[in-house]
Amino acid sequence: PAPQHPSPSIPLTPAPDPRPPAIPSPSPFSPGPAAPAAERLRVVVADDNPVVRAGLGVLLSGRADIQVVAEAADGREAYERTLEHRPDVVLLDVRMPGVDGISALPHLVGIAPVLMLTYSRESEIVHEALRLGAGGYLVHGEFTANQLVQAVRDTKDGRANFTVTAADALLAHMRHGAPPQRGPLPEGLGSALATAPAPPPPHIAEPSESLSQLQPVVGQSSVSGGSVSTPNRQQYGLSSREVEVMDLIASGMSNQQIAATCFISEKTVKNHINRIFTKLHSATRSEAIAHWLGTAPRNPGRQP
Repeated sequence: PAPQHPSPSIPLTPAPDPRPPAIPSPSPFSPGPAAPAAERLRVVVADDNPVVRAGLGVLLSGRADIQVVAEAADGREAYERTLEHRPDVVLLDVRMPGVDGISALPHLVGIAPVLMLTYSRESEIVHEALRLGAGGYLVHGEFTANQLVQAVRDTKDGRANFTVTAADALLAHMRHGAPPQRGPLPEGLGSALATAPAPPPPHIAEPSESLSQLQPVVGQSSVSGGSVSTPNRQQYGLSSREVEVMDLIASGMSNQQIAATCFISEKTVKNHINRIFTKLHSATRSEAIAHWLGTAPRNPGRQP
């Protein structure tokens, strides 16, 4: 038989191609360099109410394109934080202790656009804020959370936003053809920095003025003719949300204002209030506030 020869082995790698590699021609549809990531819109929140500041911080910073970079409790601090952070938008309250928002406004608008966000609805305050350069005017309780977010974005882009109260003030001005006669604003607003370089002491409410008009710091109370010891509020067993709602009730807010501040529905506010009244053994708002602030008369036969 004929001898069998093994078949030659086949190389596993192909021989190198002696030709130079082809250079691909540039495509007319090349995407080009990648676009840089959009920077977040930076906001400073100025409000003397810590609950409002906290709520706004959670709401705004929860959006992918917005970041709250600083908070302030009065106009002077708002100016310092704005100067430090150079934000895209400043949210500014009107009634704040020391330097109020109207006094700080002309100093802020030269640094960043300012959107007024306040409970102050007087037409003369609206006109003065706009005259001093505010980029919009929103009154608490007259907008939704989404509308607020859009107003912040619009303010950065130079588009004004107004809630119903502010729009009505502007409409009245347009109909009359002349701005209202300028005079002193309520409670000396707008004069803090004009009268003295140092901030004046916080405004003290007269008996005829309501708490909701002055927006006192949440949980702060005083009684003329004597001091009141700090009440033991833990005895009532309120949840953290109920404590927040009760603080706002004590500050004089309505259910609508509380809903707007906490970004919840009025029905939810009423449910919280019903539970609070039960835990505080109260039938009315004033009675609940008295228990909460420690000013209710002691009743030995009734446990709190």
